[in-house]
Amino acid sequence: MRKIFILLAFAFLAKVNAQDAKQTYSFSLQQATEHALQYNYSAINSGRDIEAAKKKKWETTTMGLPQINGAVDYQNNFKIQKTLLPGELINQPGTFFEAEMGTKQNMGARLTLSQLIFDGSYIVGLQSAKVYLQLFENSKRKTDSEIRETVTNSYGNVLLAEESIKVLERNQSILEKNYKDANQIYKNGLGEEESVEQISITLATVKSNLNNVKRLREVALKMLKINLGIELNDELTLTDNLEALSQSNLALALESNEFNVNNTVDYQIVSNMTEQKKLLLKLEKSKALPSLAANVNFGYNAFSQSFSFFNENQKWYNYSNLGVGLNVPIFSSLGRSARTQQAKIAYEQAKTSQTETEQMLKLQFEKSKSEFEFSIEEYATAKSNLNLAERIEKKQQTKFAEGLSTSFEFTEAQRQLYSAQQSYLQSMVDVINKRAALEKIIK
Repeated sequence: MRKIFILLAFAFLAKVNAQDAKQTYSFSLQQATEHALQYNYSAINSGRDIEAAKKKKWETTTMGLPQINGAVDYQNNFKIQKTLLPGELINQPGTFFEAEMGTKQNMGARLTLSQLIFDGSYIVGLQSAKVYLQLFENSKRKTDSEIRETVTNSYGNVLLAEESIKVLERNQSILEKNYKDANQIYKNGLGEEESVEQISITLATVKSNLNNVKRLREVALKMLKINLGIELNDELTLTDNLEALSQSNLALALESNEFNVNNTVDYQIVSNMTEQKKLLLKLEKSKALPSLAANVNFGYNAFSQSFSFFNENQKWYNYSNLGVGLNVPIFSSLGRSARTQQAKIAYEQAKTSQTETEQMLKLQFEKSKSEFEFSIEEYATAKSNLNLAERIEKKQQTKFAEGLSTSFEFTEAQRQLYSAQQSYLQSMVDVINKRAALEKIIK
């Protein structure tokens, strides 16, 4: 008994450890994007939509293929219906007598083969199924494009937070040294208390910002994990760095991108919708055409006063028939015409919406291109401003140490530097994000 208990305890601990096990991932931006395209929750469901659309297409196709159905019927006439027959049958002219028609128990089995020969609606249905599949394939492309942009933004936000933490920790270390030096000078009677207080205020602000950015990094990292389709408790390491990533996107800016609106996924989706409306119009028109179908029936019937259908001496009566049905629409009181006109209006609306989408996509391309170019200009400006702010802060620090400038001037130089640092980091992220937004429009 004790051995069994020990085995159960080990099994329980092993299960707990398996549940607590963490996966470890290490991704560059390219690797993160490729992983997300396969494991992102939206990407998975989008792929399932395509599989469902393929099944729907086959379902529509089978409507025009041979159909075989079988049936077995059993009837227990516990009270047989009676009818009146003329008395001439029993040599009683001018009278009627009651008679039970049939047996108390009936059973039948039949097999039916049916085939659609011609139906305009079926032909349109096949075309619609193809467009239906194309719509979901384009929707998958759009989902993948959105995932690329989302992962790029999330990846950049994590890198931004990590770089901000490094900068703030470095600033905090410098400020702590400045505070220590200023406080010592004040205690020696060679400085003012205001200088110590000014540095203390700046130091407290930097500490608060550092704590906030650390929290933001955790939130950004978890958001990236969700976009990648991995568990929140898994370990994730980013191998790209912000500056190298922004530089690679700057290099991409030198390439010439020809924008063809017909190749964009948004335009192809709206084209699919327009084609669907066109097919609906064609469907309404096809309803005025005749339809032709055929079927073949094979069956057996048995009759008995008791349930003896499985006895060897039970007699079964076979039958078979061939049927052909032609349905010809003749007059619908203009109902078909009204439905056709409605479908035509919907088709014209879809074509107008397609033209509007084309113009909007061209505008979005120009807007995204302008924003990307502006982000490049902002990056160059922010980098220049950072270099300038570093030189100013260094000069003010030297002057403050020599007593040639006030604590207020030194603090302002520090704040200007901190602002330039954040602007520079943000400008690198903007280059990456704006490039991703532009690629989303182009592809």
